[in-house]
Amino acid sequence: MSSPLRITHAHGDRITVTEERGGVDLISYVYRPEAAWEAPKPYIHPMRTLADNVVTDYRPNDHRWHKGLQMTASHLSGQNLWGGNTYVHGQDYQPLPERVGSMAHIGFDEVTADAGRAVIAERLSWRHHDGTHWADELRRVELHDVEHTGSVAGPGSGSGATGPEANGAGPETGGTGPETGGTGPETGGSWTLTWSSAITNRRAEPLRFGSPTTHGRKAAGYTGLFWRGPRAFRGGRILGPDGEGPELMGTQAPWLAYSGEHDGTDGHATLIFQHAPENDHTGAGGTHPAHWFVRDEPFAAVAPSFAFHEELELAPGDTLARRYRITVADGEWDRDRITEHLARHPW
Repeated sequence: MSSPLRITHAHGDRITVTEERGGVDLISYVYRPEAAWEAPKPYIHPMRTLADNVVTDYRPNDHRWHKGLQMTASHLSGQNLWGGNTYVHGQDYQPLPERVGSMAHIGFDEVTADAGRAVIAERLSWRHHDGTHWADELRRVELHDVEHTGSVAGPGSGSGATGPEANGAGPETGGTGPETGGTGPETGGSWTLTWSSAITNRRAEPLRFGSPTTHGRKAAGYTGLFWRGPRAFRGGRILGPDGEGPELMGTQAPWLAYSGEHDGTDGHATLIFQHAPENDHTGAGGTHPAHWFVRDEPFAAVAPSFAFHEELELAPGDTLARRYRITVADGEWDRDRITEHLARHPW
């Protein structure tokens, strides 16, 4: 069964979810205000495996606005809710602070941990640089299916965790034992995070979600939910249901996995990113299609972009709803193991 979880809430700063069996802080959900240039918005960092290895990066020197796992909007009706420089066709990236907006925390509707599942339900305001309210977001982050190596859990089991994250970039504590990526003994196990966002346009005109690719830059269709991996994960392994490697950039698939090897401790970790069925990621049901943004060089990054090749237009009063899962596992999982795990944990 799923391991129990505990929540610690440092009000005005962060919520930490801790797995009680091993005492590992699986995530810190940070919602404190941060620098305007970095398009302030809540994010998850650190995110840890059950073996206590960190699988996110925070404010790397190449992109200070990359913060763990976060919802973003790189191009939104002329605004940048991504952070940092803005891509302008023919001019590359430009410092345009008047375009850098924010996703402001308004309040929490639920912060609970019970029966192996933790829930964080939040209300946010998407804002223009000048503070004008552009959109409401209802966000729900759930931790569940916390399974230690050797345990067996069926569909629907759940879990969550808590614990402090020292100043947002605190030390990584390393694993509790060796792990050989599925070819030998492992420590840890796996757990899953479900992220749901429902964004409602409150303007009197459409909101247009885009990306650097929709504005002319090739293979740079990043926007939406975005994960930045640790530096050690550079050059990691990218897997999809039918392909492998960086050539999966800009393609469609129900899931994509990224495996990297840790610094400081032996072993690997694998993150599996999934679309919920209702996302209609191919667009076959009439939804705006999604495509994977993924890099292993010069850094590890994954985003199930909803505006990779073409802009997504959201009419006044309409809601853009998307749901994703991210499974965080100790070990370098191959395609067979990923497929078996997903089959045991259907939506």
